[in-house]
Amino acid sequence: MPKSPAPAETPLENAIERYLVFLRSEQNKSPLTIESYRRSLTLFQQLSKLNSPAEINKATIRMFKSNLHMYRTAHEQELAVRSKNHYLTVLRAFLRYLISEEEMDCYPPDRVTRFKEDQRKVKVLFHDELERLLASPDTETRNDKRDKAILELFFSTGLRLAELRSLNRKDLNFQTRETSVRGKRGKVRVVFLSDRATDALKAYLESRMDHLTPLFIRNHEQALEVMPPGEEYRLSRISIYNIVKKYALKAGIVSDPSPHTLRHSFATDLLRNGADLRSVQEMLGHKDLSTTQIYTHVTNPQLKEVHRKYHGK
Repeated sequence: MPKSPAPAETPLENAIERYLVFLRSEQNKSPLTIESYRRSLTLFQQLSKLNSPAEINKATIRMFKSNLHMYRTAHEQELAVRSKNHYLTVLRAFLRYLISEEEMDCYPPDRVTRFKEDQRKVKVLFHDELERLLASPDTETRNDKRDKAILELFFSTGLRLAELRSLNRKDLNFQTRETSVRGKRGKVRVVFLSDRATDALKAYLESRMDHLTPLFIRNHEQALEVMPPGEEYRLSRISIYNIVKKYALKAGIVSDPSPHTLRHSFATDLLRNGADLRSVQEMLGHKDLSTTQIYTHVTNPQLKEVHRKYHGK
């Protein structure tokens, strides 16, 4: 029986593909960013059921926002307000592209309003929790040494999960104790290795017998038979995520930290010890200082003490 022909692409699907090409070729967006935009615009297609950009109007935007409230993830969870706003932000960027680059008569992007968000709160580890987590790998096996290096590197640098995963062995400079990393929007920044992170990374790399390119790999024994670069052996995002979860459970930390919790803990540790906000912004790779300001809650007790000590006596 002959296969039925694939359905023709809609004008909206074609426009989305052109936009993704524009992001890659003209704006030099990273593959991760482009994939994130693709997922967002695919969800917009699914929930709006539109065929053409010309059909985007006040009513269809309102329906899309309503459907975002009802949408459930694969784990049957409702989207967080921040996630819903991400989809709306991507949609606005797409509309701006259609107007400025393709000169289409489209719905004004500024009229796609975002949902109101409560002030973002960050989860951080207490000092004793952090020490228990970092000390939890046994370091007897090669995997243990790898996991120890991952945990120490997260806290030493404040890297995002995707940034840490993308590191290669050659990226590390043990002489200067730093490494360059390509973050969001393709921006390159330098992050620094603590003594503990340096020791853990050296111990892990000295235990490696392979010559593969990625810094963190799986199946170390099988990797011995593989020629570089060995990208297929690079540790996956979910594996790194689960490593943090595994040792948090082993350390008895009930707050259920994630890799991003270590990033938050890195930032708050710097601020508690007197680092200025601009420096922390640079080390985290934040585009706007306002993003870094979510961490200033940790300085509030210090400000209160300064006020008590020097004012109103």
